[in-house]
Amino acid sequence: MKLIYTDSLVVGAGLAGLRVAIASKERGLDTLVLSLIPAKRSHSAAAQGGMQASLGNAVKGMGDDEDVHFQDTVKGSDWGCDQDVARMFAHCAPKAVRELATWGVPWSRVSAGPRDVIVNAQKVTLHEAQEAHGLINARDFGGTKKWRTCYTADGTGHSLLYAMDNKAISMDIPVHERIEALALIHDGKRCHGVIARCLITGELRAYVAKSTTIATGGYGRIYEVSTNAIICEGIGQALALETGVARLGNMEAVQFHPTAIVPVGILTTEGCRGDGGLLRDKDGYRFMPDYEPDKKELASRDVVSRRMTEHIRKGKGVDSPYGPHLWLDITLLGRKHIETNLREVQEICENFLGIDPAKDWIPVRPTQHYSMGGIRTNATGESPQLKGLFSVGEAACWDMHGFNRLGGNSLAETVVGGMIIGKYVADFCENNSLEIDTQLAERFMQQVLSEIDLLIEGDGHESAFALKREMQRIMMDYVGIFRNGPELDKAVAELKVLLERSSKLGLKCKKRHANPELVEALRVKRMLKVALTVACGAAARTESRGAHAREDYPQRNDRDWLNRTLASWPDPDALEPVLNYEALDVMKMELPPGYRGYGINNAIVHPDTEKREQQIANILAELGEDADRYQRQRALMPFELPESLQPNNERLSDTLKSPSANALGEKS
Repeated sequence: MKLIYTDSLVVGAGLAGLRVAIASKERGLDTLVLSLIPAKRSHSAAAQGGMQASLGNAVKGMGDDEDVHFQDTVKGSDWGCDQDVARMFAHCAPKAVRELATWGVPWSRVSAGPRDVIVNAQKVTLHEAQEAHGLINARDFGGTKKWRTCYTADGTGHSLLYAMDNKAISMDIPVHERIEALALIHDGKRCHGVIARCLITGELRAYVAKSTTIATGGYGRIYEVSTNAIICEGIGQALALETGVARLGNMEAVQFHPTAIVPVGILTTEGCRGDGGLLRDKDGYRFMPDYEPDKKELASRDVVSRRMTEHIRKGKGVDSPYGPHLWLDITLLGRKHIETNLREVQEICENFLGIDPAKDWIPVRPTQHYSMGGIRTNATGESPQLKGLFSVGEAACWDMHGFNRLGGNSLAETVVGGMIIGKYVADFCENNSLEIDTQLAERFMQQVLSEIDLLIEGDGHESAFALKREMQRIMMDYVGIFRNGPELDKAVAELKVLLERSSKLGLKCKKRHANPELVEALRVKRMLKVALTVACGAAARTESRGAHAREDYPQRNDRDWLNRTLASWPDPDALEPVLNYEALDVMKMELPPGYRGYGINNAIVHPDTEKREQQIANILAELGEDADRYQRQRALMPFELPESLQPNNERLSDTLKSPSANALGEKS
């Protein structure tokens, strides 16, 4: 058995994983990262539009701060998020953006003076302040009150990942590439590392560590069509699930992005609509103002996706060999803007559709895009059930997104969550020793080896590829944008059959090294368990909240369902997970449940909402009018952060009030 020891082990080399690794290495800890692919090829590179942070530099961002960002995030989550975590995130996002600038991210910057933009299909001239010249710019995104999405044209994820990976390289953080984790080493109380397989040689290794951080991204590829990279298959979530101890949170919360191109499902950034693009139907009619007269195309993602689907159901979709679609029109932005700020979208359209988006409309429809659910952690990023197991980014249910994520908040979460949780991971490594019986690692090694032996030497006949295709079809057909009881029950029943069949998997290729069929067979059973946690959670949740839209239960039911779904799989031979629920305490919320701002307000009110609103009014009255916003916030819902991240953020509006103050230091 090959044993490799380290202090901080990170599984996944995207933005979230690398940021945790950097935080560990900064403390002098031995740090090691495992990755399926070279770090710079991680799915983080696919993020286009930007990263939310309340800098308030641009004229349309003036007046923005942590309070506004926090409120947008909570409302965007449809009150499903952990408000403590949302506060931690909103407070640290400006710090993360500025830190990234020092690491070499070429943020798009404000140019003083007039500039023409498209707002609500009309050309508007904005006048940027001279004091803002050279500071980090921001664009509009859905579900936000202010323009706060910082960007580098439409290649933001690419820019961030390259800068982050270069930082990790400069710190001599090793990344073991072409390595796949297949099991967590644990004793039921403490995680001790992972058993991993080299995808090239087939060698099994035991990586033993003080802390293990899962940062493997989402589970979009359990669906037939997804904007996710093909490596986003939910294996990190499955590893936690298969411990029988760790729990997954809100797995039924799956987001569909409004504007993926037809038919391949590649994303066109929300920045297209943020910059002024329009959605049109088969008649060329701009339909979103009919549904959402206030926010129109820039309503929250789950809302826009549902409105588009409703419009297609009315027969307003454009017929195509791949099913009906709608149009995304960015021609009104002009060629210069597209070639400067949306050049990746332009290349996607040219290479995959053969069109020029400066003069042609883009065929789009809602497609699976993001996983709000993941490994349930506390505010420090650690699993409450398995000490030493941490998770961050899309792999985790940290839970700042609740049941719907705002655009730009995921890229921000990878970096901000990695920055915050990375410090807690380092604390854990410094404060905990590693005591492990190597027989424990040997036992899990043997389990994985036996699984591989059975696949190669057994008499199974089921095809991993066929089972995967069937699973993806079921999820797409029955667990999509709109859900209902009969279809969800059908999904659960059919997925159970597939899980049973997966016990009889067989291989045509018997190689133990560099064998894609073996890789697929090892993954598909784990993916089926993840799919079942999604379907079972969706079937059980008899309400509509955020991206979870039940046609048979259209109301958001705060009275009965203001809670977080927790899924575990204690019996390895079971055909479905065990579901439990974690209540969200209204009496501790800074922002009690209310009207989200879309459609009719049909929520079933929680009995504590009015009580909490009165309590908040009393607290604010006692503080008096002289209290500043920081004092008010602390009185309503104090939150904790590592000491180095606690100082308040400074903004251009603050420096304008105090001319002698330092102008933020962003120009450096």
